[in-house]
Amino acid sequence: MQIRYVWRALTAMAALALALVALPAEAATVKAVFSADSDWGSGYQGRYTITNTGTAAITGWTVEFDLPAGSTAGTYWDALMTRAGDHYTFRNREYNGGLAPGASTTFGWVNGGPGTPVNCRLNGGPCDGATTSPSPSPSPSPSTSPSTSPSASPSPSPSSPPPAPGALRAAPYVDMGAWPTPSLSAMASASGLKSFTLAFVTASGCKAMWFNAYDPRQKWAKDQIDAIRAGGGDVKVSFGGATGIELAQACTDVDALVTEYDAVVTAYDLKYIDLDIEGSASAEPASIARRSQALARLQQAHPDLKISLTLPVLPNGLTSDGLNVVRSARDAGVRLDTVNVMAMDYYQSVDYGDAAVQAANSVFAQLKSLYPSLSDAQVWRMAGVTPMLGQNDDGRIYNQDDARRLVAFAKGKHLGLLAFWEMTRDRNACTGALYSCTNVPQSPYEFSKIFASYTG
Repeated sequence: MQIRYVWRALTAMAALALALVALPAEAATVKAVFSADSDWGSGYQGRYTITNTGTAAITGWTVEFDLPAGSTAGTYWDALMTRAGDHYTFRNREYNGGLAPGASTTFGWVNGGPGTPVNCRLNGGPCDGATTSPSPSPSPSPSTSPSTSPSASPSPSPSSPPPAPGALRAAPYVDMGAWPTPSLSAMASASGLKSFTLAFVTASGCKAMWFNAYDPRQKWAKDQIDAIRAGGGDVKVSFGGATGIELAQACTDVDALVTEYDAVVTAYDLKYIDLDIEGSASAEPASIARRSQALARLQQAHPDLKISLTLPVLPNGLTSDGLNVVRSARDAGVRLDTVNVMAMDYYQSVDYGDAAVQAANSVFAQLKSLYPSLSDAQVWRMAGVTPMLGQNDDGRIYNQDDARRLVAFAKGKHLGLLAFWEMTRDRNACTGALYSCTNVPQSPYEFSKIFASYTG
């Protein structure tokens, strides 16, 4: 008797549960609107704005479209991209999939060619107003691009931690094009510094060359690098600079660009490289896209390679161009070790010691927004600061007290990198042309000895 009643009760409860499951979820209406920004004739910056126009939240979105022949999507941001022929699929990142009623989000890409998207679908329906049920956020899928090899690994999300930080904490720049060629071992012995950033590998056509003079494939200066490593230090090779042409601007093919970067890494058994991106190289969408794609592929071939970006800065942080360079690298899957800012030549009436610290704090805030799930300590490890010793090009002065203050600040925050421009100027301790002198009273290597106390 009791068993019969229990069975009836269980049966009723099961029926109710099935009925509840069968009830349709509250529908959410979403739409995606395309816009083309910054059209430069042979391409443009594409953007979709996704808006939840319904009454229920959504937890994920997928936008698909086709591009006509002759157009391709390159570097992208705030989404994960896959490609099958001319068909592109963009899925939300983990931080922008959820949209409350009335909320919007965007994603974008650099488009090669003038063609605009056709056959757009949003969550399986038309982009001008799909009606869907709330769905779970799609899992990230491998991101590919027209120039990415089929074996490319998934792009890490913006909130993924960077790789374990490298050991170069104080690595000032050495102008390897100075005459006579600087002796790294002599500099290390006299300054107390163990590691250096070697400048610059530039482009001679689409070919890597030391300041357009020596072929890295011939391992020019390799004996000096070996001596530094034997002394317990290491080197970082920097590509680009203010006066040279960065390879990504000279090489119009990503495969060729990867080959040139790889040739330098292989010739010197490098664990660290730097991309010094200045002038037009920081604002040209096509070369920014190529560089990001090539660096991601280079890092796939050399998983332990540490990559830093060196960018101009103002006391209030990176410019919009600089932020675009970082965002492009992030979204292409580059695991950045350091974002190093050139705390110099502001052409503003400010104290340059104060401005260097302010720039570091500003860049920390910017990186925190680009990598929102990283801890403060992890973000500070991604930050690097590089002042110009003594007199700057704009006439302002960065002196020894300013250097001591920056080192103390770095010790408190545990910055990823301190550097300066440049070792031969510090060695010469002279008054004269700015390419060889600091034009402030100092003893030889006085700044170097201040910076050498920073170990992270």
